[in-house]
Amino acid sequence: MLRRFTQVDVFAAGRPYTGNALAVVIDGDGLSTEEMQRFARWTNLSETTFLLPPTTGEADYRVRIFTPDTELPFAGHPTLGSCHAWLEAGGEPRKEGEVVQECGAGLVRVDATDAGLAFQAPPLLRSGPVDEEFLGRIVASLGITRDDVVDAEWADNGPGWVGLLLKDAEAVLALRPGTVPHDIGVVGPHPEGSPCAFEVRAFFPLQGATVEDPVTGSLNASLAQWLLRTGRAKAPYVAAQGTAIGREGRVHVSAGDGGAVWVGGDVITCVTGHVEL
Repeated sequence: MLRRFTQVDVFAAGRPYTGNALAVVIDGDGLSTEEMQRFARWTNLSETTFLLPPTTGEADYRVRIFTPDTELPFAGHPTLGSCHAWLEAGGEPRKEGEVVQECGAGLVRVDATDAGLAFQAPPLLRSGPVDEEFLGRIVASLGITRDDVVDAEWADNGPGWVGLLLKDAEAVLALRPGTVPHDIGVVGPHPEGSPCAFEVRAFFPLQGATVEDPVTGSLNASLAQWLLRTGRAKAPYVAAQGTAIGREGRVHVSAGDGGAVWVGGDVITCVTGHVEL
């Protein structure tokens, strides 16, 4: 059957094709997991999402998130892109000004802000120090030494990120990774007074190779929780991502009540139509 479809650019720098693309099948009900995975493999984007009716009265819609080879319980740019697509398709939230998304990680709140849609960062599933032997493998895969790493922590809110802090943004942009052993997020500060406070890069292994994600909401959310908790960042701030691969992603981080961290940015619709699934 024909299903409504849209492709959006998330965390764009005010214009399309500068952020991270997301494919959204708006009418996802009735598709099997295998059918969803097959379509996500075909789109060959970092993530493809499918919108479904919620299973709880607290949520406005449910989303399933797929990479080309697996399903994720939560991811940041699919959360914002899916919410944008749902609203554009005529979705009406139960509570004015606030959308509640149901996903594999639970309920995620999405609000409209001056910087675009923003999601409330979910609690970390894993935090704390990284085993030195494992960290050594990660460092070697990035082509740097242990002394180049200012700090490292688990920053896992679903995808499994390990976060590395380098001395500055230049060190982050200079990375030329080999084959990474895990999903890795690297962050370094820009000079004070720069338009962006941090430079972020995200690497993950895929079919024996290393892939760099253009702009990563889940990683920026967990890095923000880490950097704010340790006093290395002050909210609000803007992080740049995708610079090394020709993108201009901009991620806006702010702090809310009770220590909540909010992550947002522009979402722009680039393609609309139907797919046969």
